[in-house]
Amino acid sequence: MQQSNGERAPGRNAPPRADAMVEALRGLGYTTATALADLVDNSISAGAGQVEIRFNWSGVDSWISIADDGRGMDSAELFSAMRLGDRNPLDTRGASDLGRFGMGLKTASFSQSRRLTVSSTKDGQSSCLRWDLDVLASDPNGEWHLLDGPEASSEARLVQPPGQLSGTVVLWENLDRIVTEGFTGTHFLDLIDEVERHLAMIYHRFLDGSGPGIRLILNGKRVKPWDPFLSSNPATWRSPESGIGEGGLRITTQAFVLPHKDRLNEKAYAEAGGTEGWSSQQGFYIYRSRRLLVAGSWLGLGRGRSWSKDEAHRLARIRLDLPNDLDAQWKIDIRKSSAHPPAALRPQLYRLAEDARDRARKVFLHRAHSNSSLGRREEVVPVWQSRETATGRRYRVDRTHAAVKDLLDETGIGTKVEAMLRVLEETIPVQRIWLEAAESGEHAKGGFTGEPDESVREVLYVIYRGLVKKKGMSPSMAKRQLLRTEPFDLHPELVKNLPDNISKD
Repeated sequence: MQQSNGERAPGRNAPPRADAMVEALRGLGYTTATALADLVDNSISAGAGQVEIRFNWSGVDSWISIADDGRGMDSAELFSAMRLGDRNPLDTRGASDLGRFGMGLKTASFSQSRRLTVSSTKDGQSSCLRWDLDVLASDPNGEWHLLDGPEASSEARLVQPPGQLSGTVVLWENLDRIVTEGFTGTHFLDLIDEVERHLAMIYHRFLDGSGPGIRLILNGKRVKPWDPFLSSNPATWRSPESGIGEGGLRITTQAFVLPHKDRLNEKAYAEAGGTEGWSSQQGFYIYRSRRLLVAGSWLGLGRGRSWSKDEAHRLARIRLDLPNDLDAQWKIDIRKSSAHPPAALRPQLYRLAEDARDRARKVFLHRAHSNSSLGRREEVVPVWQSRETATGRRYRVDRTHAAVKDLLDETGIGTKVEAMLRVLEETIPVQRIWLEAAESGEHAKGGFTGEPDESVREVLYVIYRGLVKKKGMSPSMAKRQLLRTEPFDLHPELVKNLPDNISKD
């Protein structure tokens, strides 16, 4: 410490004990997937075109490596990379640099393993250093012993692809935070699947070929991107890209509303749910230099109290693109997994989210969509209507629905049909539906889901015939009405193939 006169104030040098500090750093909360993502960040920052992750199962001697073909490090650069806290987070960094704290390599690796070895080659010259937590723990003085070279048994695990003049290999051994008591080879395989899903999400904009990217290989298999916005699906609604914020706080935003599940096949619906499921994946997706930091959060926004993740808004997802010089303002944590928007941006983010949530709720409840058979966007007429009354919310059947009005107009039975509808409306098992959906995570099937075409066609034809024969509609007009009437809007091919001539029926 410097006194005002320039002289150093009296005091003592108090470096942390290595064993105590490292054990504390192991508890930062990394998972295996998030720890490996930190290492992939380093590879991308080093200009790698390919990153290969390898999991090797051998019980307590299992190991994990990550190798890249980046520019590599010389001896001095490797020493800097292996030293804890060597770079100041406040230093200016390149636009493509995904790091910040200068700690990721070490903290991520220590969170999973007790031995970290890094071998790097630059311009044909190789260097290798390693941390061994058992060595640190055995030192009575708590000294920081950074060891030269690999453990003898580890050399074969550090091999770079032949002919490669530059690149880096990171090796994790003694995986005490992974291979715990009762952990088996099956668990190891499950872990590989979990890591693949996470990396496919975090780096999807590097893997989809839409810009500068990387090849990410996991145990010989290329990782395919997972797009949280279903960008290639024509039924996905998206806002124009726009900027919000002023000056140094300016960021780019784009809102998406994903299609209703009835617009997706079973495989697409399951994949779009992501790693955490549909409800958990709603909200803001925060990117820094195209790398996903936060996957689905409402960021504490809301009116009166923070919005929760509920079913009605599960289709809303919003992309935020941050430059990498806003980490402090957004409070990006060392694991790059949480963020908090600056107060100056919260009103604009709130309005953006409120609009996306409102649109998503309408799609979720009413299945508004663009029907290709109609050629333009039209609202689907639902069977059920929700009304707020003096005695509370009520659900009523729309008396103008094609399947209902025809019966109500029938002489002699209209009053009976009305009585039946009233009984149904007053006995809707709302609480049971809600409870069963919450317990199972599944929703009641509708829209003739799973029904054979013939079954749907029988019901459809009865309504169609009534529109043509009793209401006097032309076949084309009747078909058009059915295409925007629930639930027949989900079966455009069956509607299209209804006969134009029904006079002989």
